[in-house]
Amino acid sequence: MQPILEMRHISKRFPGVLASDNVNISLFPGEILAIIGENGAGKSTLMNILFGLYQPDEGQIFIKGEPVKILNPNQAIAHGIGMVHQHFMLVSPFTVAENIVLGAEPRRGLSLDINKAKKAVSEVSHRYGLRVKPEATIEELPVGVQQRVEILKILYRGAEIIVLDEPTAVLNPQEIKELYAIMQNLTSQGKSIIFITHKLNEVTNISQRVTVMRRGKVMGTVATKDTSPAELANLMVGRQVLLQVQKNPTEVGNTVLAVKDLVTQDLTGEKLLDRVSFEIRAGEILGVAGVEGNGQTELVEVLTGLRRAHSGSVHLNGAEITNFTARQVKERKVGHIPEDRQKRGLELDFTVQENLIFGFHYKPPFAKHGLLNKQGIAQHADRMIEEFDIRTPNSETITRSLSGGNHQKVIIAREMHQEPDLLIASQPSRGVDIGAIEFIHRRIVAHRDAGKAVLLISPELSEVLSLSDRVAVIYEGQIMGIMNSSEVTEEQLGLMMAGIRPENYHPLEERSPVHGR
Repeated sequence: MQPILEMRHISKRFPGVLASDNVNISLFPGEILAIIGENGAGKSTLMNILFGLYQPDEGQIFIKGEPVKILNPNQAIAHGIGMVHQHFMLVSPFTVAENIVLGAEPRRGLSLDINKAKKAVSEVSHRYGLRVKPEATIEELPVGVQQRVEILKILYRGAEIIVLDEPTAVLNPQEIKELYAIMQNLTSQGKSIIFITHKLNEVTNISQRVTVMRRGKVMGTVATKDTSPAELANLMVGRQVLLQVQKNPTEVGNTVLAVKDLVTQDLTGEKLLDRVSFEIRAGEILGVAGVEGNGQTELVEVLTGLRRAHSGSVHLNGAEITNFTARQVKERKVGHIPEDRQKRGLELDFTVQENLIFGFHYKPPFAKHGLLNKQGIAQHADRMIEEFDIRTPNSETITRSLSGGNHQKVIIAREMHQEPDLLIASQPSRGVDIGAIEFIHRRIVAHRDAGKAVLLISPELSEVLSLSDRVAVIYEGQIMGIMNSSEVTEEQLGLMMAGIRPENYHPLEERSPVHGR
């Protein structure tokens, strides 16, 4: 069978970086090809070349055996290539129909023919089994339906080759299953899909073949049925990787964090957190699961002094810290790994050693009598770089030049070096490759094993279940329930993340907790 797409001997250089090095990939009609690799492996560069955002320095693209030159996204679309980006490109106040036809509108004279647009959208939606209402506005739709709208946009324009970039990053388990069904339906109708992901379980669930990239090169392409997650991880990283978190049972101690009836509101008075209550004890990890945007960010902001609580209380080691400032919270030995490392975690144009002391820079051993101790700062940075395996030329390197995984390691080193009584880790593995994820997970478990408390917030159910001793599910600012991680399934958590409490759910407070696995 002739491939519908071939990229032959593609090379792309940026100053000081060979981003794509003689890359060859092929895609067949009706196939789902997964492309995986660590951050910086070259996946995004390759897809940007395919979509006309970059031009290759060497190599050629072939569509159905014919050489093509793709100079911009419009030409990519004309060749039947459509791309759904990780961050959706939709106009929120517009309707589904208006978004889908935007730029290719059916017209009556000089005006948009909205009825014709709705009819066209309904036809495409029905043909491919993508259930959406053309008249619904985007801001009314859950994220899984918004993703369908993005897929419909490229189908409406005649896409035969569909590129999905990290498509499950913002979906709950039920939405992921629905996406799989949509992908299989599309390929059954002759569409071909390139699926970019870093989640190995997704590769084995949905793809027919998988291409592994590392440092700009293709390390191999294999039939999915003939490989395993362990083999794929080895190809990605170049060494054996532990895919399962190794965690022993733990002895829990006294309550470290106690949150009672916590409420916070937005400027209009709408509740963002609605009577949230939970406790974390020394020697345990409490995971918070939920689709993004259900109050996780606000919860972390209140606990770390970045947002005020309107009512309720927060106690740390028995002392009330409700509405303390961020510095006051940190001084009481609370570490914070923020969800947005570039906005809240780092000053990218400062050096690594400077980022390693932020929040502690005004006190010994980093300062004395208002003056910085440059020698002490440098020595501390060297220790942290070695202990936390931060890949940097030296401690005076500008932080912006490091990879995403090393950005995260800088933050983790800074927040954990003081051995905080409470570590708040918000999406600690977001955008981090598999090798760095393994390291980060080991450090979090080691912190718990040292008798400290950890609050873990993550939309990744596998991460929550493997790391946590107990799991709390948050939905629209409310805690739906708290359960032992060893006694709950992903399906139960998925229902709770959608606001549905399972029939067999019993509050953990009514039972004796069993920690560890």
